[in-house]
Amino acid sequence: MSSTMTNQLSQRILQMSESATIKMAQMARDLAAKGHDVISLSLGEPDFDTPQHIKDAAAKALTDGYTKYTPVPGLVELRKAIVTKFKRDNNLDFDINQIVVSNGAKQSIANLALTLLNDGDEVIIFSPYWVSYYEIVRLGGGVPVPVYAGIEQDFKVTAEQVKAAITDKTKLVLFSSPCNPTGSVYTHDELKSIADIIAERENIYIISDEIYEYINFTGGHASIGSFENVRDRTVTVNGFSKGFAMTGWRLGYIGGPLWIAKACAKMQGQFTSGATAFGQMAAAHALTSDLSPTFKMREAYLKRRDLVKSLLTEIPGMKINDPQGAFYIFPDISSFFGKSDGTTTINNANDFCEYLLQTAYVGVVTGSAFGADNCFRISYASSEEKLIEAIKRIKKATSKLS
Repeated sequence: MSSTMTNQLSQRILQMSESATIKMAQMARDLAAKGHDVISLSLGEPDFDTPQHIKDAAAKALTDGYTKYTPVPGLVELRKAIVTKFKRDNNLDFDINQIVVSNGAKQSIANLALTLLNDGDEVIIFSPYWVSYYEIVRLGGGVPVPVYAGIEQDFKVTAEQVKAAITDKTKLVLFSSPCNPTGSVYTHDELKSIADIIAERENIYIISDEIYEYINFTGGHASIGSFENVRDRTVTVNGFSKGFAMTGWRLGYIGGPLWIAKACAKMQGQFTSGATAFGQMAAAHALTSDLSPTFKMREAYLKRRDLVKSLLTEIPGMKINDPQGAFYIFPDISSFFGKSDGTTTINNANDFCEYLLQTAYVGVVTGSAFGADNCFRISYASSEEKLIEAIKRIKKATSKLS
């Protein structure tokens, strides 16, 4: 693109960073197109197909004529199912009008940023954070305030850190649990401590991203919105991409205070309107029917996590934690900084990831995209065969660094 053409673009888009996960996935595809045997562990996409009973429900919905525009906040059938799910799984009581269905949880978060933030409002983001949080907050005019927890804290921010980060400009607190990119899961007590801090400040709201809820190895999931002192100031975000392997269906949702839900529906009405009709009917069936396929996928992810952990611990200099959810592992690789294979010197996580892609043909994502410059993210939403081969290549590549 010429400089003249670039000058015609808005400052909004020029100042926005490209999604690092999407960028790395494309680089891996480009190498594969040149004939290289690339293993891409960059995207957070289940390698499982959507369970058959959900696909059957979509087919039935098509046959039944669910092919028209839908209400902006979602079909009644799906919103009722979400209300039931929130009560059943999260101890959250919502009316149907407090639910808004969007074209993915990402749109749900964008709706919230665009409806709640004014220029200069600060948003505390637990770091490491999902790549899009930062840019979505900036798009909404907000100021991201990352609060960092390293591997020594299991990548989990404490209530004391949250308290220290709060200013008179703080409007939102945004985080995910289970966390993308670290796989860390906040316990009931940890969330209660954070809720107690936020409850002391009247005009601070919480966005709790729980998209990985069903991929949780702890035996139980805690929702911060279930605590009475922040119940009316919490928006819970969820969706179908991860737990139901429905990434291509683009369906997410929120449950929150009525005034926020109405504002999000108003915003969405000017962008995309309602999500696909037959997809919503299938999603309603997913929430209210047999969840055993979801739990079987979780069991497979747990087995893969243990496999990846065991293989990574065999690599000298690779520091890892014990992720309790999602399908990521987030090694600290700072011990490799300053080392070289004689051609390439590793100065940071960006160099490390590019080195792996170019020499081992393994695609992973730099931690700098998630606010953690010493780490990189591996997605183990892939077959055991590919995971074993990928880490074998990583081990060989890192052994050349000295």
